[in-house]
Amino acid sequence: MAAPIFAVCAADPAVQALLGSSPTRLYPFGEAPEGVAKPYAVWQVIGGNPENYLSGRPTVDGYALQVDVYGDSGSSARAVTEAIRDAIELTAYITRWGAESRDPVTKSYRSSFDVDWMVHR
Repeated sequence: MAAPIFAVCAADPAVQALLGSSPTRLYPFGEAPEGVAKPYAVWQVIGGNPENYLSGRPTVDGYALQVDVYGDSGSSARAVTEAIRDAIELTAYITRWGAESRDPVTKSYRSSFDVDWMVHR
């Protein structure tokens, strides 16, 4: 099982309005198609662990995710960041707001944040 970030975000109307619905431009790290329309977001697992017990199997897996949002403007990247935040914050926890930057080569604006997600098995 993995963190259900795509399913939660793809079902959210505000995320759909910004990232589309067919396809939703939220991709696992490294899977965004070349030349994808902006804005879009990528996510990757950066850590995690099972909820271990002295007796019995773990019933929960914890995932730490990094989400990076790319846009043609700082405001578009921030709008997607806020929409994803609002979509997931009832089921996951934002643990870090990362730096905002602009890529010198692609000129894309980037917003980054980390999420902790507890997933019941």
